[in-house]
Amino acid sequence: MKPGCTADSFFNGRLRICQMQDGYRFSIDAVLLADFCRPRPQDRILDIGAGCGIISLLLAWRHPGIRLVGVEAQAELAELAVFNVRQNRMEDRIAIANKDIKDFRPSGGEGLFDGIVSNPPYRRAFSGRINPDRQKALARHEILLTLDSLLDRVRALLKTAGWFALVYPAERAAELLESMRRVNIEPKRLRPVYSTMESPARLVLVGGVKAGRPGLNIEPPLVIYGNDGRYTGELAAMMMN
Repeated sequence: MKPGCTADSFFNGRLRICQMQDGYRFSIDAVLLADFCRPRPQDRILDIGAGCGIISLLLAWRHPGIRLVGVEAQAELAELAVFNVRQNRMEDRIAIANKDIKDFRPSGGEGLFDGIVSNPPYRRAFSGRINPDRQKALARHEILLTLDSLLDRVRALLKTAGWFALVYPAERAAELLESMRRVNIEPKRLRPVYSTMESPARLVLVGGVKAGRPGLNIEPPLVIYGNDGRYTGELAAMMMN
């Protein structure tokens, strides 16, 4: 165990992920996004805003043929991601880069990515209360990374016909879809996420294709909690399979 961290386990303890006891901690949103992704065998994938490496690790576990590069601007989180990759013995499949995505360039002449995934900041830079913890503030507010700057980098780093997936607040869905089309990422999949069946949608999971043809598939709703307050069967299965 890394000092100052707690450990979460997935897949009956076969995957262990440490995260800060204080500071930014990943949420269920990352688990939902990893499950939403549909990588192809042998895809090379970029994880923008990798945090402690949660999405890259979940994807690598589920899809043994893929390789990933996780880019994280905050040094402490990038160091933790490296630790998590090593403790799960995935160094040969996941590389972590401590860089601002605006400065990131693929290394070794490997070129553009087959897929890109991101759990970006949800809130505009000056909306609501900014958390005094800088790590949490940068993860939650568009201080280092706005939606437009994220999508500009996706356009630059993604192959033509490559896929992009992210999780975003439902209330900003219209802005997201419009912005994706602006950079020639055609929205192809959208799945609304509800805390309960009675609540309004909280999030949307969205997938797009660079230079894809128009045609958006609205997928069945994903509900997090049942009437008993526990995870629904679908959510519980995400932790186990």
